This record gives sequence, C-alpha cells and structure tokens, in this order.
Amino acid sequence: MEDLEFLHIMDAEFHQDSSKSWVGPLPFRSPRQRLSNNRRQAHDRLLSLRRTLEKRPQMKAHFLEFMQNMFSRGHAEIAPPLQVGKECWYLPLFGVYHPKKPDKIRVVLDSSASHEGVSLNDVLLTGPDLNNSLLGVLMRFRKEQVAITADIKHMFHCFVVKEDHRDYLRFLWYRDNDPICNVVDYRMRVHLFGNSPSPAVAVYGLRRAAKEAEAEYGSDARRLIEREFYVDDALKSFATEEEAISVLGRTQKMLSASNLRLHKIASNRPAVIHAFPPQDRSKDVNNLDLFVDDLPVQRSLGLSWNMRADTFTFQIENDEKPFTRRGVLSTVNSLYDPLGFVAPVSVHGRLILRGLTTQAEDWDSPLPKNMEIEWTRWKDSLQDLQELQIPRPYTSLSTAGAQVRELCVFADASVKAVAAVAYIKVTNHENQHEVGFVFGKAKLAPQPDLTMPRLELCAAVLAVEIAELIVEEMDVTFNNITYYTDSKVVLGYIHNQSRRFYVFVHNRVQRIRQPPCLGQWKYIRTDLNPADVGSRTATPALLRSTTFLRVNPCPCLKLKRATTSSILPLTLKYVLR
Repeated sequence: MEDLEFLHIMDAEFHQDSSKSWVGPLPFRSPRQRLSNNRRQAHDRLLSLRRTLEKRPQMKAHFLEFMQNMFSRGHAEIAPPLQVGKECWYLPLFGVYHPKKPDKIRVVLDSSASHEGVSLNDVLLTGPDLNNSLLGVLMRFRKEQVAITADIKHMFHCFVVKEDHRDYLRFLWYRDNDPICNVVDYRMRVHLFGNSPSPAVAVYGLRRAAKEAEAEYGSDARRLIEREFYVDDALKSFATEEEAISVLGRTQKMLSASNLRLHKIASNRPAVIHAFPPQDRSKDVNNLDLFVDDLPVQRSLGLSWNMRADTFTFQIENDEKPFTRRGVLSTVNSLYDPLGFVAPVSVHGRLILRGLTTQAEDWDSPLPKNMEIEWTRWKDSLQDLQELQIPRPYTSLSTAGAQVRELCVFADASVKAVAAVAYIKVTNHENQHEVGFVFGKAKLAPQPDLTMPRLELCAAVLAVEIAELIVEEMDVTFNNITYYTDSKVVLGYIHNQSRRFYVFVHNRVQRIRQPPCLGQWKYIRTDLNPADVGSRTATPALLRSTTFLRVNPCPCLKLKRATTSSILPLTLKYVLR
C-alpha cells in the first residue's frame, strides 16, 4: 500500500519547471508525526564536526571543496527566515570516504538522525524498488558484440525538491563556505543522498523523462533508459557500431532535454567512443589515441571489463583480515561474482566458513589453528582468479539475429553442495552454432544431511530457478529449454506421473513441472556434466581446466549419442565437450 501511495504522490506532483528540470515532492507518510525544531541538535553536531576537521587538515580541505561544489552547482541555497510556527527540519552533516578513493569525500546530510524519537526518514515513504535487476542488466550486457557503458552525472541532484518542502532539508554551515564566518541556515534545493525515498524518486524521474520525450527521440532510447540502467549506470550491447552510436546519441539528447547529462561513455569499439566529444567520454579513455593505444580496464558495476580484449576479469585485493568468524565472512563475501563465473570457487570458501563457524563462540574470537592452513590456502588461491579472462559476449554470433536459440541447464549435487549452470546455444542462418556460459550458481548442501537422491532433486530445482531467471531477464525468446542431470533417480521422479511421493519429493517435483520454464529433462554422464565441478568445489587453477566456463573463444555444443535410460525416449543427447 505504501508503494502505491508513493507512486500516487509522484504521479500527481512530479512536473517540469521553466528550466526543464523535473521537480518532485518529499513523499510524506499520511498520517505522520509532526517534526519538532531540531536546530540546536544540528548546531551541536556542526561543532563536533568542526573539531574533527581542525584535527584533520586534509579532510577539512576535501570537505570544504565538496561544499563549494555543492553551492556552485546550485544544489543548496541560503534559507529564508522561517515563519513563526512553521514546521522544519535540520540535517546534521558528516563526511565519508570511499574505501578505494581516499582523496574523495562525500558529504552526507544525515536524514536518519533522530530528535525526540523521530527522524526525517521516519516520516517519509521509502517508495518501491524501481531499479532493474543487476543480474538482468549484466545478462543483457553480454548479448551482442558492441558494448557501451555510460553514467548520469549527479543523478540524484538532477531532480529538484518542491519549494515548499525545502525547509525540511535545512542544514547549518558557514557563510561563504568559510569556517571563520558566522554559521547560517542553508537548505537543499535537490533530492539528496541519505534520504530514504531519493533512490525511488530519481529512478521515477528518470523514467518519467524518458516517457515524455519518447515521441521525439525514439522508443529504443526510452527502452535503454527504462531497461538497461542500474541506478545511474547504463550497460548495453548492440549488434553494430552504427546502432550503438545512434541509440546512445539520441538517449543523450533525450536526457539533456530534462537537464540530465549522460557522460563517462566507454565502449569496446573505438569508433563508438570517437563519435562522442572528449568531455563525454570516460576519463580512462579521454586522452588515448583510440585507434592505436590499448583501451583500459573499465569497472562495470563492480566487475572489471577489459575493453580491448572485451573480457571480464577479477581484481583481487590482498586484504589481511583476522582469522575470526567476522574476518572469514568478510573475505568470503568480498568475492563479487553476480553471474556465478567462479561459483565453484566461492562455494568452497563458504564450505570452509561453515566448518569454522561451529568452532567459535562469538564473531571475534580466534578460530582454531588447525583450520587456518586450509583457510589460508583457499584465500591465497584467489589471486589466481586474476588470470581468468571471461568473454563478455556469450558467443561471436548475434543473439538477437540468431535463427535458433537454445537454453541448456545442467544440475548436479554432492554432500558438499548443489550446483547448476546454464549455457546458451546460438545457431545462425548458415547453421553455424556456438555456445556460451550464461549463469552459474552453487549452494551449500542443506543441513541436516539429505540423501543423495534428495540432494540431486534440490539441484534440479535450482536448475529450474536459474532458467526462470534467465528467461525473465535476458529478453531472449528461446526455441527450447533442455535440462540435464546425471541422476536417473531424479529423472524417474520427474517423469513418473502415477506414483505418490513423500512430501519433500512431491513439493520439489511439482516445482520442477510448473510453468513457465518447462523443458525436456535428459540424462548426462557425470564425467560430461559441467555442473559437477560446482557441486564438488574447485580452486581457481582447477576451474580453468574444466568445462564450467568454457573460456575458449568459440566453444561448440557438439552432438553425441549417449546412453539412454529406460524411462526416457531414445533421443540424441546434447553434451558439452
């Protein structure tokens, strides 16, 4: 209900001003508690902040620079005198550094600071999560040969706050941005980081801008904005350079019509980058001779993208964390791998973590020394992931222009883990076919221990879940979906229409049989099953030698007649070789 209320408020009050910027309200809850004047609290926080800045001159310089930029861009203004009895709110300031950008501070206006038991965020509607799925954006980014990334400059700050709501965004700072001068009241003019509804407001505004300008700039530009953005980052792949330049150029103009600037453009094709002025390119490629020099590594939503090689790579930082539950958990979770490229490696770390967590009483107690050798060996092996070069496009053939597109999903289980991995097979009009890795996932085997047939059944359910995710997010129509398992017991479960199963088996068989991703289930030998490595875990070195990733430039899905089970029709079995 609150999400619907948020959208109703936005639909009714969001509008463009005379400068073409979009203006939106603060979405207040109704009913809500009245806010009391917290100026004294904000003043005390400012004095504390000043003492901190005086002790840290470099931080002070960064802080003042950030504030000056904020004032210069018109994001804040001197607040007018308050009318007697008018409701208002003051936001305390604090600064945070990005862990990988030690010279860049972000000043946050603390909307979560409470006064008399209530904060600004408490009385605001958060709004729905309007962001696209990160997995979906990355999956679609791999569909075609020409890839681009771009970014909207200061996206949150591009949306103006309704004027009669700005007094809820007051803050205290020094006149003329000089700590020697008097403290005066300012207020924000734009939606800001830290306000709980700001992400939803920004995405709503972005899509509203695309909708209003669709007639002039095209439905494909609107679709890029609505479907290929994750917050303020765009990732998109195209079949040709000409299409990329055309769509991206019109998208820039579409956003510019609402005072939104699309910049930091990067691509694996120099011709695409060269089509845009230097100030709109990613800073990593600004000063390169685009047709001679190597294009650099571009980070895309946490993944490293080597644009010249058009491959994904892993950048592993050798952070030394204590050998405690907290330190081990932090290291395991720091392996960012949303598409499951190295799922067999990450599940190995989680398996070690499971064994370690039973040995400690609290999060910061040292773990047993006899377990440290195995943990250190796994942690050190992560450096080998930097040698992986994973092709960004699924295949060298166009996915959209293919004559036949098939999804093949493999499932396997062991006492350690259950795993599934999916590949796309693309066949063009010349009957050329290639296969590419789409998505992999490995989960620790449930506890208490299950029988192997039940574990294999859990893996089959995981395979169906992966297929549903891919079909929903990839924007590809598959001609057929085929599932593979090396468990004849599971195949018996799935194909048996008459027997009544135990509840555990019945529920999972029904899950496998339900739409929308119904497909044919086939048997594959264990030694040919690429999901086997995911269920048994692997080191990075071992992963490179398996068929899990198929990192060869043009892997082919070959036909091979395999042994059939009596419960299956005689068919040709597709297997990865």
